[in-house]
Amino acid sequence: MARQPRLILPKQPHHILQRANDPQLIFRADEDYAQFLVWLKEASRFYKVAIHAYALLPTHLHLLATPPDEDSLAAMMQKIGRLYVPWYNARYARAGGLFEGRFRTAVVDTDRHFLMCSRFIELAPVREGQAMEPGRYAWSSYPHHAGLRPDPAITDHALFWALGNTPFQREAAYTELVGQGIAPDELALIANSVQKGQPLGTQAFKIGLEQKSGRRILPAKRGRPAKQVAPVSAD
Repeated sequence: MARQPRLILPKQPHHILQRANDPQLIFRADEDYAQFLVWLKEASRFYKVAIHAYALLPTHLHLLATPPDEDSLAAMMQKIGRLYVPWYNARYARAGGLFEGRFRTAVVDTDRHFLMCSRFIELAPVREGQAMEPGRYAWSSYPHHAGLRPDPAITDHALFWALGNTPFQREAAYTELVGQGIAPDELALIANSVQKGQPLGTQAFKIGLEQKSGRRILPAKRGRPAKQVAPVSAD
C-alpha cells in the first residue's frame, strides 16, 4: 500500500523528527553537530524555511519550522542529507544511509501548542540525559531563546516576540516557561503526534485543517451508519 503523503501546510509551523538508522549515530563529535548546523542554516535560507527551534541529539533531531510552500520542507531536508551523509561517511570511513527513511512531521496549532512544542524540543537534551539543564546543551536553540547567545539559524516566531516588549523581557518569560517543564500528558501528546504524523492541536484546529486540506484528519466514527427509518404515515 502506498504511503499517504505528509500533511504539510504553507506558512504553518511543523514539528519535524528525523531519526538515525538503528543503531547508528547521526552525531559523534562536536564537529558533526557544527557542520550539520552550517548546512541547516544554508538550506533553510535557500528554501525560505523559517527555523524556530531545534535540538540535535546523537541518534535523532527535532526541528520546529514554517515552510513557505508544500515542497520546501522535503527539499530542505533532502539537501541537508545530500551534503551531510557523504561528509559523515567520509569522516568515519563508513558507507550507506544514515537516516531512518523519510522524516516525520506534524502540523502545529499556533495558538495553543506552538510554545509547548518549542519547549518540548529544547528540553529534549535534558530528557535524553545529554545535559542537566537546557542552557548547558550547546546543540539546541534554547541558548538563543534564553539570551545566552544569538543563533543565526533561528527565525523567532511572532509568539516568541509577543512574550515581551524587549529582548530581556522575552528571554526572561521564555526561560520561566521552560523552567515549568512539560506535563507527562503533554509530552505524550507531542511525541505521539509527530510519530504518527498527526496534527498537534485542538479539535477545532483539526476540523479547520480537514476543510483546508480536503483530507480526513479526525478519526472516523466507529460502527455502521445509522439506518434511515421511513416516516410513519399519519393515515
